[in-house]
Amino acid sequence: MFKIMPMRGLFSSSVGATSIGVTCAVALALPLALPATAAPAHAERTAATGRTAEAAVPGRTESLPLAPRTRERVLGQAPEQGLYRASVDSFSMLGVIWDDPDTPLRGRVQVRTRDTATGTWSGWQDVDTHNEDHGADPGTAERAAGHVRGATAPLWVGDSDGVDVRVRAEATGPDGPAGPEDAGGPRTRTAAFPLPAGLRLELVDPGAAEPAGGTRAVTAPETDAAVTAEAANSDVAPAGALEIPALDRAATEKELAALAGDGPRVKPHIGPRPKIVTRHGWGADEKLRERGFVYTKKVKAAFVHHTATGNKYTCSQAPSVIRGIYRYHVKSMGWRDIGYNFLVDKCGTVYEGRAGGVTKAVLGAHTMGFNTNSMGIAVIGSFGSAKPPAAAVTGVGKIVAWKLGLFAANPSGKTYLTSGGGNLYPKGKNVRLNVISGHRDGYSTDCPGKRLYAKLGSVRSKAAKLQGR
Repeated sequence: MFKIMPMRGLFSSSVGATSIGVTCAVALALPLALPATAAPAHAERTAATGRTAEAAVPGRTESLPLAPRTRERVLGQAPEQGLYRASVDSFSMLGVIWDDPDTPLRGRVQVRTRDTATGTWSGWQDVDTHNEDHGADPGTAERAAGHVRGATAPLWVGDSDGVDVRVRAEATGPDGPAGPEDAGGPRTRTAAFPLPAGLRLELVDPGAAEPAGGTRAVTAPETDAAVTAEAANSDVAPAGALEIPALDRAATEKELAALAGDGPRVKPHIGPRPKIVTRHGWGADEKLRERGFVYTKKVKAAFVHHTATGNKYTCSQAPSVIRGIYRYHVKSMGWRDIGYNFLVDKCGTVYEGRAGGVTKAVLGAHTMGFNTNSMGIAVIGSFGSAKPPAAAVTGVGKIVAWKLGLFAANPSGKTYLTSGGGNLYPKGKNVRLNVISGHRDGYSTDCPGKRLYAKLGSVRSKAAKLQGR
C-alpha cells in the first residue's frame, strides 16, 4: 500500500527510496485558475481544475510483431527476423522490444524508413541494441513490474509512413559439418545466438509538432496528473509554467535562502540555475506515467548519458523527440516514467525529465545499479563517432553545477555509491566514483559514447567554476 504524504520542501526531502509522495496537499494549496486571459479557440476548460488547457497532444504507438525472414533456422531460432510495410500511419521514432528485459539481443538491428513528405526511402540505419544498461535497479518495484520489457534504444527518424526492419542474430562461430562447396571452396555453417522471444517493432508518433518557426512546445491538457506534476515544482515555478527561468548565482543563492527559511543553512558553492523547460513546456502527457513520485535521500553523483536516438533532429524538434522517448520508455518498455532526470539538446537547452520536482532527489531509471542517490542527464543524440556540440556540453555543465550544488556535491570530487546490482559491481558493493561520471563508469556499456565521455573533464571543470570553486 502506498504511503500518501505532502511534498516536502527543498531541504527536507529525505524520503525513503521506496516511498511514494503524492503532492495532493500542495496541489490543493495552489491557485486553481490561471490569470484571466482570452482562451485560444482550440482551448478547453477542465472540470476538475477550472483551468484553461490547450487541446490534448495526440500521440500513439503502433506495435507490430516481427517474423522470420528466411526458412533456414539455426539452433531452433530464425537467424533473421523482420518486417516490411510500404504504408503505415505516420510515425517519427521507432525501436524494437522483446518479452524478457533480462535477455540481451545478441545481434544487429537495422531499419530504413520512407519520408512522408518526399516519399523516398532512407538508407539502412543501425539501431543501438545495448539498452539493457538503462533502467531501474534489480529488485526495485519498477524493475519487478511484470510489464517491463527488453528493448533497443529508440531511434528518431523524422516524419515517416513506411518502414523496413531486419534483426540478424550474432554469430557464435563455426559449428557443424561443412556445407556444400562452391567456387570459393567449402562453406561452413555458422551457429548464432538465439534471438529474444516476442520481438516487436514499435512505431511512435510523439504528438503534434511545434508551431512552424516557433520554439514553444505544444502543451498537454491540465489533468489532475498534470497539476500534481506541476505542484512538485511549486518551490521554483508557478503552476502552468512552460519553463523555469534562469537565475544568476546571487539570485539563486537568495532564492534558496528564502526557501530554506528556518531550515538548514544554505550550502556554499551553489551554481546559477539554468533555464529549464518543464514537462508542461515540452508537452508531457501526464496520464501516461504512473501516479506518485519516488525519492531517494540525496543527490551525490550525476551520470551523463546520450539517448542514442541519432543526431538528425533540429532544436525546435527536441520537445517532440523527448515526447517520443517518454512514450517509448513508458508504453513500450513498461517503465513508470521517462528514465532520465534531465535532458539537454544540441543547442544546450535543459529539459525536466522524470516527474517529481527539479530541486528534489527523484529516483530515476538511467544507470542500472546506481540510480539511488544519483541523477541522470542525457544529451539528445548519439556520440560514439559524432562530436557532441559545445552548447550541449555547456548545458550539461550548467545543470549539474546547479543541481549538485543543492546537495553540496563538488563536481570535481569523488563520492561513494552502493551498487544495486549490475554487470560491473555486485549488489551491496560500495563503489568510489567521480561525482560526475559517465554511464559506462557504473555499467559495462558504450554510453554516453566515446566522444561525449571524452568531454566529461570539461564538464567537471565548467561545473566547478560555475559553483565558484
